[in-house]
Amino acid sequence: MNTSVNEVTRDGRDYVGYDYKSVSTCNDNTPMYLDAYKNFGWIHDDSSQTMELRSPATLKLKRDRKILNKAELTRLGQHFEACMDDIASLEKSKTKTATVISVITGLIGTAFIAGSVMVLTLIKPPMILLCVILGVPGIIGWVLPLHLFKLLIKKRVEEVTPLIEQKYDEVHEICEKGNSLIH
Repeated sequence: MNTSVNEVTRDGRDYVGYDYKSVSTCNDNTPMYLDAYKNFGWIHDDSSQTMELRSPATLKLKRDRKILNKAELTRLGQHFEACMDDIASLEKSKTKTATVISVITGLIGTAFIAGSVMVLTLIKPPMILLCVILGVPGIIGWVLPLHLFKLLIKKRVEEVTPLIEQKYDEVHEICEKGNSLIH
């Protein structure tokens, strides 16, 4: 039996049974997924899809049902998918907390501005000093979120980047193991 990642032939026999798999991924990671799955015996099933520029992309893959070391390749593939899910979670965490804190700060600023406007319009005669006292933190609450957002993202990126790199190293080790099993 002569096998290759892209083509499977069997000494004159034309029939090859395949396992099929669909994988959803964002377009940014599609090339990495295609490259990685080759190391687990999967090939891109060109006949079943055209690559579209929409997110998430769905990859259609196939693999010879009688591939050697199938159980270990499947386990490595699942480990790869778990690592990629971890990477996606870490990437999302870069902006998640910063966004929440910035939005809350902006809403608090808006509440102070609303209080300032209410003091100015509802109380007769207007209490200008109270209006200013409420207006200053309101303006700060509107200006601060952008700077706070940038600062928090910068801090989180510094924390998360080494973890993401470790996960990518783990992914490459998994792919190397898979590749050694199919060659």
